[in-house]
Amino acid sequence: MSKTIVILGACGQIGTELTLALRSRYGSESVIASDIREGTSELMESGPFVTLDATDFKALEELFTTNQVTEVYLMAAMLSATAEKYPARAWELNMNSLLHVLELGKMGLYSKLFWPSSIAVFGPNTPKENTPQSTVTEPSTVYGISKKAGEGWAAYYHRKYAVDVRSIRYPGLISWKTQPGGGTTDYAVDIFHQALKTGSYECFLREDTALPMMYMSDAIEATLQLMDAPAGPLSVRTSYNLSALSFTPAELTRSITAYLPDFKVTYIPDSRQQIADSWPHSIDDSQARKDWGWEHRYDLEKLTGEMLRNLRKNG
Repeated sequence: MSKTIVILGACGQIGTELTLALRSRYGSESVIASDIREGTSELMESGPFVTLDATDFKALEELFTTNQVTEVYLMAAMLSATAEKYPARAWELNMNSLLHVLELGKMGLYSKLFWPSSIAVFGPNTPKENTPQSTVTEPSTVYGISKKAGEGWAAYYHRKYAVDVRSIRYPGLISWKTQPGGGTTDYAVDIFHQALKTGSYECFLREDTALPMMYMSDAIEATLQLMDAPAGPLSVRTSYNLSALSFTPAELTRSITAYLPDFKVTYIPDSRQQIADSWPHSIDDSQARKDWGWEHRYDLEKLTGEMLRNLRKNG
């Protein structure tokens, strides 16, 4: 059976690379990108694009029906730091888009949905080291609250209406292809840009703030692996923990200075430090590794080299 895939929020940090990966795998015409704004020239020129508001139920229903959609990737969201500035707007986007798509799944308008959660579902009372799959989730941010609620809705629609929802709790994601998108972990993207552009960086987190991170290529591969996995072994229908590595700003700086010895970083924590302090230092993702064979490929040294090489080449 041929696939017709829709990516909602295709122009964001994850959506951009996910769209290109899906088009490479299934063919450009089989993957419809959608967002409220246009994306990079590479994305726009690589296949069909529809301008659409993911909170517009009727527009979603028409898109899915007209194109006989088989799979949906709902990537539209307002991220952590931005959501703290606009909490009502963040809740409307993050929750209404999900509820609309889940309801369309209940109506049988697609067969499989991917929706991303985040380490933001965890909170100050969550175990910080090797955070378990099932543990305390008491988020302290609007973004985290919306992701926790979304996990509950995903599990509910799977249990009650047999909607095949699959989800990952993404850690901080690092990519050279798109600009930082307003997340607390985005320092780990911006720092590479500034290292090459100015030779210095002012970090908004303390130098000893350890957070779970992942290179975007690993995140995309994990997403595709989960969507390809048979339904039977999948034991988690809220959202799977996912991990690759954890590091602090100081550790990342040392990794960069191995390539750029004159690079300097200063640390001036702002409101995002409080968000980071509520999140885990490291994640136990053994359930994902057991259920669908997840394995990461990039450590900190390999990630650093890839980021600098690609930014130099494409900057």
